[in-house]
Amino acid sequence: MASHSSASTREPHATRTTRTNTILNALTRRAQAVLNDESIDAQSRAIIRYALETHDPWLARLVQRAEAGEEVVKNMQRLNTDEEEKISALAEMICRAGDQTAAALLVLMSKIDSANDPKALANVAKHCAFIRCGELNCAQIAVLESELLRE
Repeated sequence: MASHSSASTREPHATRTTRTNTILNALTRRAQAVLNDESIDAQSRAIIRYALETHDPWLARLVQRAEAGEEVVKNMQRLNTDEEEKISALAEMICRAGDQTAAALLVLMSKIDSANDPKALANVAKHCAFIRCGELNCAQIAVLESELLRE
């Protein structure tokens, strides 16, 4: 049987490095460099170590802040406070609509909290809200947020 020398052998899919893997590998190397950098405070390094071990989606942000010389803990507290205030204000608006609405919010949040895949369930809830609120798109969320949380 004749062999065709012009035909190339195909590399198995499992051994190909995808763009995503390349990015994840670079992020892992950056995180390891932060962990080895003793000029970065121990608490920030501990948070980054945990984020790396748990494949936390915030790892890139945490590493970027640590590389910039910021204290990761203080930065996280500020972000959480801002988001908590917004969530509290929105929950208060929903609860003002009535007892049944408040109870529905409580049950919804409880279901999401105890779900096997909370993110998927939260996306279902978001999808239902989009349908209920009309034909909105993600770009309009920022406009809605600024209108609802106006001081």
